[in-house]
Amino acid sequence: MPPQEQDFTNRYWTSPDGLELHYREYPGRDDRPPVVCIPGLTRNARDFEQLAQRLAGDWRVLCVELRGRGDSEYAKSWESYNPGMYLGDLQALFQQAGISRFVAVGTSLGGIMTMLLAATDPSRIAGAVLNDIGPVIEPEGLARIGDYVGQGRSFPTWMHAARATAETHRHAFPDYVIADWLAMAKRLMTLGGSGRIVFDYDMKIGEVFSQPQTGPAPDMWKQFKALDGKPLLAVRGALSDILSSGTLEAMQNTMPQMESVVVPRVGHAPTLDEPEAVEAILRLLGRVA
Repeated sequence: MPPQEQDFTNRYWTSPDGLELHYREYPGRDDRPPVVCIPGLTRNARDFEQLAQRLAGDWRVLCVELRGRGDSEYAKSWESYNPGMYLGDLQALFQQAGISRFVAVGTSLGGIMTMLLAATDPSRIAGAVLNDIGPVIEPEGLARIGDYVGQGRSFPTWMHAARATAETHRHAFPDYVIADWLAMAKRLMTLGGSGRIVFDYDMKIGEVFSQPQTGPAPDMWKQFKALDGKPLLAVRGALSDILSSGTLEAMQNTMPQMESVVVPRVGHAPTLDEPEAVEAILRLLGRVA
């Protein structure tokens, strides 16, 4: 039986610029590379609770919280909320925790970081899961995220928070009922000091989306190709507006050894507790082991 939620340990590491950053560690075998779960733009370690509980025991699992999220310290300036800083933070974690190789599970921004980590040192990647992200990000999905990030809303009760979560995300999870929205709200939010329920991230993260966009969108095919030869899984939500079916097909053509799974009736991003996703992750870990 997998460990229950209380079986993780809260741990911290220090960023190169002195922030105290947080991760959850679930115990597992020390003869295998750990699984490092990296969440999306405004998300935190709670996004991976079910996956971590399922894997713990067989695999050591680290669920990290990037700067400005969850129990990680907030940065002084919004300008440090960028992939270059996150990359330095993660490299500091691996150095301080003594991790030389790992399996990366990256959702959205976490998948971008996975590709960047592979590009800077592919030898440390024992395997990777890219959850609803690829080398090309659809501009419509990015604009949708920009519409709600950093709004700073708060709610008097968890039921109010759940209904607001449904308003924002029902296009991505059309089959969810109120219990599902309540569970999602409790992953996204926390009880603030005022007694109201607030989003569990620094609102300054939204400043990135308010800046003028110049030049073409970043092309990450080179970073994606750094994962060549590794056990690799791409998960796409069938309703995703971030990872298109065309991009997934191009990824598959570029990396024939990659397994791809499409989760039906789900948008951005699958929660990785869907049966199709779980079975595929277990197959990937079997190839790593």
